[in-house]
Amino acid sequence: MHALRQIPPYRPARVATLSVGIVGRALLAVLALCLLVGQVLAQDARAGAPLRLRGDVTARGDVLTLGDLVEGASTEAARQPLFRAPALGATGTIQARRIADAVAGLGLGAVETGGRVQVSVLRSARRVTAPEIEAALKRALESGHALDARNLAVRLDGEAPVLLAPVDLDGPASALDVAYDPRSRRIAALITLGERQASLRVTGQVVEIREVAVLGRALNRGEAVTAADITLERRPREATPPDAQGAQGGLPGQVAQRGLSAGAILRAGDLAPPDLVARGEAVTIVFDAPGLNLSLRALANESGRLGATITVTNPISKKILSATVIGPGRVSVGPAPAIRQASAALDAPALQR
Repeated sequence: MHALRQIPPYRPARVATLSVGIVGRALLAVLALCLLVGQVLAQDARAGAPLRLRGDVTARGDVLTLGDLVEGASTEAARQPLFRAPALGATGTIQARRIADAVAGLGLGAVETGGRVQVSVLRSARRVTAPEIEAALKRALESGHALDARNLAVRLDGEAPVLLAPVDLDGPASALDVAYDPRSRRIAALITLGERQASLRVTGQVVEIREVAVLGRALNRGEAVTAADITLERRPREATPPDAQGAQGGLPGQVAQRGLSAGAILRAGDLAPPDLVARGEAVTIVFDAPGLNLSLRALANESGRLGATITVTNPISKKILSATVIGPGRVSVGPAPAIRQASAALDAPALQR
C-alpha cells in the first residue's frame, strides 16, 4: 500500500491593492496603443484603396488639385495641382484619360473612371447683379452730390450688367470714378469689389422717383373710397401727373367726383369729402353771437360738404340766407362783422316768422 501524503493546508494568495495612479497610467497606455493601431490600419487602408475619379466638380480657385478630381489620394498628394480652372462663372470639361495620365505621371497608379469619359468643372463666382450695382451708384450720388437716394432709381445701359468676382470677395460693391451730369442725369462709374480686385464700368440714367396713390378698384361717381382701395407705388416723376396725390392720409372716406378706373393714379379733384347737406334737405340753422343763440329750420338750396358755403331758405318767411355747412344737416350763419352785429341781432327774430 502506498502511504498517503499529507495535503498541505490552504493558504490564500496575498493580493496587492492597485493605486489610482497605476490604473490611470495603464488606461492611457491602452488608449495610446489603440490610436496607434488605428492610424496604422487607416494608412494601410488608404494605401490599398484605389483612386477613383470624382463626378462633376466646382472649383473655388484658379487651380484644380488632385484632390478636387480624384478620391482616395493621401493628404499630401491631394494638394498636388493638376489643371487650370475655368474663368469665373464659366464651365469647362477635362477628359478622363488626361486626368488618368496626370495621376500616372505622379507615380500614383491607375485611376478608376467608373465609365466616365469626362469631368465637368464649374468655376464658382460671386455675381454682383443690377440691384447691387444700382445701390452702389445711389450711395455715391447721395454722398458725392447730396441727392436723396430714397427718391432715385438708376436705369443701367445694356442688358443686365453683371460683375463676376472670386467668392472670397464678400464685401459690399462700391462705385468709384463717378461722373454725373445733373442736367442730363447721365451717370458713369466703375463698380469695384475689394481693392479693385474685380471691377466693371457701367453707365446709366438717373431717374427721380415719387410716391403716388393708385386706385385698386373702379369707383362710380359719388362712391366712397376706403383705405383698402388705395395703394402707394413708386413711379418715375416724369411719368406721373403734376397733380398726382401722394400719401393716402385723408383720402379714405372721400367720394369720387367722377367715374374712376382701377389702376388710375389719383389726381387732385378726383376725390372730395362727402356732402353733409343735400339739396332740398331740411337743415338746422345755427346762429351764435355774444349773448344770442338761435336755431331754426330751413331748406337747403344746394348740396355742400363740410366748410362749404351754401344758400338756405326759411320756409316761412321765404328769406334766403348764406350759410356754412358745419355738420350733417347743420349750417351756421355765424355772427355778422362787429359793426353790424346789433342790426343782425334785431333782424334775427324775423328769421323765425
